Amino acid sequence: MTETVRAVRDDDDLALVYDMMAGGNFRHVPVVDEEGTLVGLVTHRDLLRGALGQALELPVSVQRELLRQMKVRDIMIHEPDTVEPDTNLSEAAELMMMHKLGCLPVVDADQQLVGILTESDFVRHVVEAA
Repeated sequence: MTETVRAVRDDDDLALVYDMMAGGNFRHVPVVDEEGTLVGLVTHRDLLRGALGQALELPVSVQRELLRQMKVRDIMIHEPDTVEPDTNLSEAAELMMMHKLGCLPVVDADQQLVGILTESDFVRHVVEAA
């Protein structure tokens, strides 16, 4: 899993999320509350479909203004599937395949975000094991 995770709050605007994804080269951003408890997830796909939809045809300046006006809570996945740090890797992979997930937030027993497990983490694991 990736332990250093950039997260947002549900009242952040979507321009921030877009910039984070573009600048960090990742496609999933967990949403946490003030205490660090996971409350949602935003994916790149959600951002493009839910926030911009037909606006992809519009000039970039108009797209950015739309993203500034929308909040994370408007498009986030509420109650995303999660795993705990001690979850078996095979079990996590099966969950991701069954539900066609690109990631699984990793939370402790109190639902505090402690990491994220992505498809890239599985690829890295295979490469390092070879």
